[in-house]
Amino acid sequence: MELANYSIEILSLLFLVAVIAGLLDTLAGGGGLISIPALILSGVPPLAALGTNKLQGSMGTATASYIMLNNKKINWDNVKYLMLTAFIGAGLGTVTVQFINTDVLTFVIPIVLLFIAIYFLISPKPIKTQGKPKLSNQKYKNIIIPFIGYYDGMFGPGTGSFFALSGVTCRGHDLITSTAIAKPLNFATNIASLIVFIVAGHVVWVIGILMMLGQVVGAWLGSHLLFKINPAYLRVIVVLMCSGMLFKYADSMGWFVFA
Repeated sequence: MELANYSIEILSLLFLVAVIAGLLDTLAGGGGLISIPALILSGVPPLAALGTNKLQGSMGTATASYIMLNNKKINWDNVKYLMLTAFIGAGLGTVTVQFINTDVLTFVIPIVLLFIAIYFLISPKPIKTQGKPKLSNQKYKNIIIPFIGYYDGMFGPGTGSFFALSGVTCRGHDLITSTAIAKPLNFATNIASLIVFIVAGHVVWVIGILMMLGQVVGAWLGSHLLFKINPAYLRVIVVLMCSGMLFKYADSMGWFVFA
């Protein structure tokens, strides 16, 4: 796709969307709930929207991961094998989605986003204190993490939150620690998916690079706010913005037909 196909207004909006998505993704997850509908509404085909979202999202998670590791908020030895299984799961999921008909994706993507948005709205608030592990590290690493990675490869929105919630539920981490650990895991899944999408030719580079810059800004802000703000407060914002864009998408597809 050529740069001339997109107006300055659309490109500016996508940059702003990337900033907001990077901020929200770092703090609470769910940035893809905003960025994917924005890409599709801008005229990017479904598979290319998923691929371009991985390109711009990888920069946000890379920035957040670097800051977390550099500031000693997480330990490399504790996350490297989790990142590996997350990478494998995401790669398999992304290969799978290449064989799904794009017409089906046009219908499935907004439905998946809607259900994830509802989940974000009604899911219970995780505890903030350390709890007792309910699953061994081996089972968590070899079953739960690659399963979430596979979902990220297939669709993606909400993956950061799923990683964070799984850490709280399965391993007994406190919410902030689990959210910090989720960043390199999400980076690994983004890179795995991005490699497959690049090979398949489903990345809009101009838009992706522009949104990468926005992701850096958003992720930097989010990383510095993570230990100062309650991520739960952001859920409603994510859901409202997502719902608005999904409504606009459904309207543009002619799904709202009134006699």
